[in-house]
Amino acid sequence: MPSPPPPGVLQPVPPALALTLAMTLALAPSAGAQEEDEAPPIELDPLVVTPTLSERPRFDAPQSVAVVDGLELERHAYRTLPQALRYVSGVMVQETAHGHGSPYLRGFTGFRNVLLIDGVRLNNSVFRAGPNQYWNTIDPYTLEDIEVAMGPGSVLYGSDAIGGTVLATTKEPWGYGGGSELHGAQHYFWADAENRQELRTETSATFGTDTGVLAGVSLKDFGDLHGGEDVGLQRQTGYDETDADLKVVHFLDEHTKLVVAHQHVEQHDVPRTHRTVFGIDWEGLDVGKDLRREFDQKRELTYVQLHATELDGWLDDLSVSLSWHVQDEERDRIKSSGARELQGFEVGTLGLVTHLRRASAVGNWTFGLEYYRDEVDSFLDRGGAQSPADDIQGPVADDASYDLLGVFVQDELDLGERLDLVLGTRWNHAAADADEVRDPVTDQRISIDEDWSTVVGSARLVYALVPGSLNLFGGVSQGFRAPNLSDLTRFDSARTDEFEVPAPDLEPERTTTVELGVRRRTEHLSAEAAVFYTDIEDGIVRVPTGNVNADGDFEVTKDNVGDGYVYGIELGAAWRLEEEWTLFGNAAFLEGKQDTFPSSSPVREEEYLDRLMPLNLRLGLRWEDPGGRFWSEALMTWADEADKLSTRDESDTSRIPAGGTPDYTVLDLRAGWRVSEGIALRFGVLNLTDEDYRVHGSGLNRPGRNLYFGASFSF
Repeated sequence: MPSPPPPGVLQPVPPALALTLAMTLALAPSAGAQEEDEAPPIELDPLVVTPTLSERPRFDAPQSVAVVDGLELERHAYRTLPQALRYVSGVMVQETAHGHGSPYLRGFTGFRNVLLIDGVRLNNSVFRAGPNQYWNTIDPYTLEDIEVAMGPGSVLYGSDAIGGTVLATTKEPWGYGGGSELHGAQHYFWADAENRQELRTETSATFGTDTGVLAGVSLKDFGDLHGGEDVGLQRQTGYDETDADLKVVHFLDEHTKLVVAHQHVEQHDVPRTHRTVFGIDWEGLDVGKDLRREFDQKRELTYVQLHATELDGWLDDLSVSLSWHVQDEERDRIKSSGARELQGFEVGTLGLVTHLRRASAVGNWTFGLEYYRDEVDSFLDRGGAQSPADDIQGPVADDASYDLLGVFVQDELDLGERLDLVLGTRWNHAAADADEVRDPVTDQRISIDEDWSTVVGSARLVYALVPGSLNLFGGVSQGFRAPNLSDLTRFDSARTDEFEVPAPDLEPERTTTVELGVRRRTEHLSAEAAVFYTDIEDGIVRVPTGNVNADGDFEVTKDNVGDGYVYGIELGAAWRLEEEWTLFGNAAFLEGKQDTFPSSSPVREEEYLDRLMPLNLRLGLRWEDPGGRFWSEALMTWADEADKLSTRDESDTSRIPAGGTPDYTVLDLRAGWRVSEGIALRFGVLNLTDEDYRVHGSGLNRPGRNLYFGASFSF
């Protein structure tokens, strides 16, 4: 039996090995290259839906896409959804705090990537520039798998889909049978340097083959992190989390199902430690000034979805989703003076998404209509120091709304035995209406009423150089992001010693990406290489105003001055040495620059992208018991020094050391034992050498030598 795919599906290798495996073997197949009906490839080929909205094997996808499957999620017990992406080639997971995580996909993060939960957008109109914490509000225990489609996806997924699109699919009830069935599972996880304990309970009840119910609760306690041998305990970094979820699935017939689901996540007292006196001075970092800066977060999602396939008549497939999504955030800050400040917001998002599919003589057509509406309330409470201007808004506009409407069409054309062509276009309309906005000059109430329309397109292809064994993929795709309420109205702290003020009159930012890649698979080898170039037009970036506020922070606003580019190379390979042994690895290189105004003077300069991902490599070796009871894995991760800094990186002195983030090498050892059909154990040591390190741009160091243990019991 082939071994399950290693972490991130395609895993890193040093340059020489990566080039040998991913390029030489890919582009120069032997005379005995495998055809479709010969021996299976090294890795199971999962079906993916994110690149085209229709199921197809990942090997035949028209763009770079990775899958973090359920087996990997179970074995690695990732603490957060962003952490589950850390082994995907081309992804860097920045963590401002232990409870915050923001993946960088091809150089973009925050509101320039889209996250979908069962097809429902997590993104809303208050997502910030740069890293944010909202991806951390997804409980990994609820997930069946995660797909990561790299590059622009705006034709299918609308505004924000510039760096990439991530689809998190949640579990469904299991154990369908002839009568009523009851199944359950308990998961426990403990780790010492992470100071982490988790307990997950889930129950699945099914009634015949028609109806199933899955309910779960997760309790999580994250204490203060222990860094490496020199840093030791990182005080005031821990927090608590409680999650609950419910999903009901009813099959109306063999090809039609109705799904009703609810998710609830609460995070309590999540500290942003680097901005406080509890920050660390590792590598000369500046320690923050605040006595407290903690966040409470709550997210609730309820949706009803209808999925129908193999319909009779004009349509072949139909899916309709109606959702209500609430994101609630409150920040509790105590300044160095002892003054306390509470601020926050609540965003309620109504979503309606409809997808229609039809096969015809001129291709397989997908039509889509999407509408999302945000209702936003915000507040700022300074207690006895409250001024009339403070009542106008919180971190974003109060009494505000934001609408997104999109219509798209896509055609998948089969142009013979070897060539597939995927063409698509989208019209999108965005509108912001904010009644309570604080003018940074007059401190008076103003309003903002803006709207934008955008048209984008994409053309991608897959060409079988050797059917079933060697595929060429690539194309041209456009991405866009309409200004949101955070761009237009934010009145809040930004990076170290920065304070952001509203910026009306912005225009959408746009990108165009050209990508070319190759995939190779044989009985013993799976390899992929991709290169891309992204042109950035009218990028929205923060620029200084020259003003300083009462707290001594430098005032920044936003402008459409960030023209630029980013390009990179992503490599990955997995090579089965023997039936039980697999060598795997990946590597990624990124380079990018963007225009900005580094100071308040009217001089535009081209600088590196903020928090540019350094060259990184991974190399692993996995052993899998043919009987499926035991497995073990060794994984080495190396990241080069991140010394390509923008002016804003250089001033972010509580997160990025002078001269850049140091390079690091980390060795992780993992193992698992399936004791019986219903009992599985996993254990390991992460960061075996107890190295002090942090991912570039993060606000705290990763755990030092981290011993962990996990157990799962199911019936």
